[in-house]
Amino acid sequence: MTGLARIAGITAIVIAATGSSFAGETLDRIMDKKTLVISTDAEYPPQSSLNADNEFVGFDIDVGRAIAKYLGVEAEFVTPGWDVITAGHWSGRWDMSVGSMTPTKKRAEVLDFPAIYYFTPAALVVHEKNTSILSTKDASGHKVGVGVSTTYESYLKKNLVIDAENVPEFSYIINDADIRTYDTDLLALDDLRLGDGVRLDAAFTALPTVLEAKKKGYPIKIVGPEALFMEPLAIATDKGDAELNAKIKEAVSALREDGTLSRLSEKWYGGDLTQ
Repeated sequence: MTGLARIAGITAIVIAATGSSFAGETLDRIMDKKTLVISTDAEYPPQSSLNADNEFVGFDIDVGRAIAKYLGVEAEFVTPGWDVITAGHWSGRWDMSVGSMTPTKKRAEVLDFPAIYYFTPAALVVHEKNTSILSTKDASGHKVGVGVSTTYESYLKKNLVIDAENVPEFSYIINDADIRTYDTDLLALDDLRLGDGVRLDAAFTALPTVLEAKKKGYPIKIVGPEALFMEPLAIATDKGDAELNAKIKEAVSALREDGTLSRLSEKWYGGDLTQ
């Protein structure tokens, strides 16, 4: 199934020692405190953001709450920096990440990915008045904004290796981009909306994020019909907690089988991106 179809219907001993130090303890702590602490991004709509009442909303938020409900506990959300989340070695500060994270080989050195819960295409966008970037390859050599430590940054650096099965092959179409990194993808879109070439020539993020920004009036347009790559998005945990990983895998499987994931995807994206 193509990305567009889905939119219609992503030292080893030290690491092992550090990760395994919480093995088994995390799930016990969750059940004892009746609270599942989930890290996410507060500026990544429609996946996760804060509404006018300062409440967390979004697809990732609802998925996190559904997992907590399956475990019989309450969900609590925290928002460390994305680079802090992906660096691993959480030391029990939070229990898992539900933040639309793509499993990559580099991240898998410090994190585990017990369950993929949906898929999304990556999209390149420009200001609506742009006339110089008509295809994805035209972005070569231009200023392209991305979130720091994201797969989009890795793609532009040509070192993206997705660590998941059945991921469609992709090629590097954009060469020698002038990469501008931001704390979040949305900040890149904020700079792009200022005008064509004012701060950025293009931005690179997940298609649902682009579509949400367009709904809110951002003067941007998608370049080309093709997805530069497809992302499987996974729950992430600190490395080495087999007991917690097994429980999360069980929970996500149950939520997929009973239709919860599909319903939440329809709610937030208008289509089922979970298959």
